[in-house]
Amino acid sequence: MNIQNPPSAVISIEAQKAAFDNGYRIEHDIRDGWLHYRSATVSDEIAISGSSDHGPWHLNITHEGAQQELGSSTFSFDRLADLYSTLDKVYRLSASLPDVPLQRFQEEQAKLPKTTEAERLVIQRVGQNLFREALLTYWHERCPLTGITDTTLLRASHIVSWAECESDAQRLDVHNGLLLSALWDAAFDKGLVSFNNDGSVLVSPNLSREARCSLDIEKAPRLTDLTEEHHKNLDAHRKKNDF
Repeated sequence: MNIQNPPSAVISIEAQKAAFDNGYRIEHDIRDGWLHYRSATVSDEIAISGSSDHGPWHLNITHEGAQQELGSSTFSFDRLADLYSTLDKVYRLSASLPDVPLQRFQEEQAKLPKTTEAERLVIQRVGQNLFREALLTYWHERCPLTGITDTTLLRASHIVSWAECESDAQRLDVHNGLLLSALWDAAFDKGLVSFNNDGSVLVSPNLSREARCSLDIEKAPRLTDLTEEHHKNLDAHRKKNDF
């Protein structure tokens, strides 16, 4: 990997624009040709460099969850558009992966009384709202099956239900959730549909012909970018609902 050191004015301008446009608006420093940026809303740091004014472009990320999900900590791109696309995904992963919503939930929970059933229900609603926010970020505010982006029509679907989760960490883990349109969410919640690990749809014989038509089952795309953690939770969903 050849890196221009120190970075030229063109590389500096393009790197700053890419970082700023994708949520990393705090310029940190320059080290060995890498321009480092941070965000006020996520905890990780990124670094961008270029081999020349026309690329290739290089990206280094520090968020462990994003590294694990993307399969690397360092990336190279021939096109600026690909740098932008990956930075967008890194930011969304850094803002939604399990430690972020769990930490926020623990902070909110500490402020609330939890002696009565009503108070415990308030805490549960707080957690479910944080889970929804994280799923909206993770799935880019879009149902992967229908393409619907109207957030009022999207539901945060737990794969393993809130009540059946073994811990708050599992309840708030974005890998234990899907962002589905309302009808798909209802069918999934009732065990009328599920998904294979390759993302293809499974259909219960109890799903009516009318519902199959409304869901447009035959044209439903596969869920993409499912992780091993998604697979574990989907396995539990399939077993529970006899798929």
